[in-house]
Amino acid sequence: MTDSNRLRLTTVREVTLGVTPNTPRMRTARITGESLKYEPVFVQSAEIRSDRMNADPIKINENNNGGINAEFSYPVPDSPLSDFLRSLMFSDWVNTPTRFNDGTADSVITGVAATGGVITVTTGTAFVAGHLILNSGFTNSGNNGLFKITTGSATVPAVGNSLLTDEAAPPAAAKVKVVGFQGASGDLTALADGIGSTALDLTTLGLVPGQWVKVGGTGAGFRFATEACNGWARVSGAITATKIPLDNLPTGWTTDSGTGKTLRVFFGDQIKNGVTRTSLTIERGFLAQAVPTYIAQAGMVVGQADINITTEQLITSNFTFQGLSGSQGTTSLDAAPDAATTNPIMSANVNVGRIAEAGAAVVAPNFIRSLQMQINNNLRLITAVGSIGGVDIGVGEIAINLTIETYFGSNTLLAKLLAGTVSNLNARASKNSQAFIWGLPRVTFTGGAPSAGAKNQDVMLSMTGMVSIDDTTNAVLIMDRVEYFEA
Repeated sequence: MTDSNRLRLTTVREVTLGVTPNTPRMRTARITGESLKYEPVFVQSAEIRSDRMNADPIKINENNNGGINAEFSYPVPDSPLSDFLRSLMFSDWVNTPTRFNDGTADSVITGVAATGGVITVTTGTAFVAGHLILNSGFTNSGNNGLFKITTGSATVPAVGNSLLTDEAAPPAAAKVKVVGFQGASGDLTALADGIGSTALDLTTLGLVPGQWVKVGGTGAGFRFATEACNGWARVSGAITATKIPLDNLPTGWTTDSGTGKTLRVFFGDQIKNGVTRTSLTIERGFLAQAVPTYIAQAGMVVGQADINITTEQLITSNFTFQGLSGSQGTTSLDAAPDAATTNPIMSANVNVGRIAEAGAAVVAPNFIRSLQMQINNNLRLITAVGSIGGVDIGVGEIAINLTIETYFGSNTLLAKLLAGTVSNLNARASKNSQAFIWGLPRVTFTGGAPSAGAKNQDVMLSMTGMVSIDDTTNAVLIMDRVEYFEA
């Protein structure tokens, strides 16, 4: 017998569409179900026979497609969920500067020195002065935690004397990642519409329009004295050396001189829709069998995705794939794949900090019951004579439709619907000091009407909407993941 509880689903990114890497490093996905299909396609001959019977069916091709369902957790870089989102968006994540030994000690991070607080790493995107890094996985516990970069470098960034302990060969789990920035005492200020600086060049930090930041850290010294100036906000336009313009500001935001504060601002990785295809090889292992069967499907690209945020439910996602080819056998592509991530699952009521429309949280009297997003890349399989499966995958427009259900407490949203007012939406979920933000920067509500269906019921307003290009961000969908922030 084959038990669904013994299914193992693993993935690996491909360099070339439909070509599984040699000796691939597979990573285990977290799923709630799947409907993947690697199956033949047969037709019946149209020949006319005097005996009224048919000859054998004729195989004409193979199908290679299907869906994967999952509950939403923080999409760890290079995890299957992260790669599903990358494939959906036809774009790569733009990650903050990171170095990670990723299972091999002393490979990328090769030394820590107490003198100067120098961390020796292999080259990559540079760490710059003012960056706030999160160190983890080091042998010496004192080398783990938050540190401010005082001397920027791509290979020998430093955090200053007497903060770190010598480590000649950092372990396999050692990781250094930028999670924000920190100003000198009194340098960062709250402007009426953003953050200002005199000493720190704000153009060097890697932030872009449309990106989300969390202003303020834990402890009075790392946050504005005016509490309303601490919270989440979005970069609203071009950054200069002295100003990061912000919108979606916390309620009550005002000016604050930041006197005596070494203010911390947290931010993370971002991805927005693009034109660069990411394909995966996906393998299913049916491990309950005495000799497990492994089905591998190559050239798998996310064609559609549904994101569902509904009150009193877990946040869920469904990804539908189109692929090129498949195979099956009794040997796995990787007998010892990476274990699944362990980041906790997020739910709508407990973990969604805010759903906002037109830059402000949707609250009383129009509380939101649900938000669903349907993203469609309009893929099409391209087939050719002499080739089983597909030879390529055509790509159409990215179309995004959404449904938002609110209590009909006032006519505020209804009036926007009837007027065709262009708006925007964003939703933020967070858990265990990690956050994820979905952003739809330009939305037009296109349908919906309130109705009283029966007595003893709440009157709801369920509106549909369409998404169009936003000139400021040059995107229709943006996602931010913040690996660490302080409340």
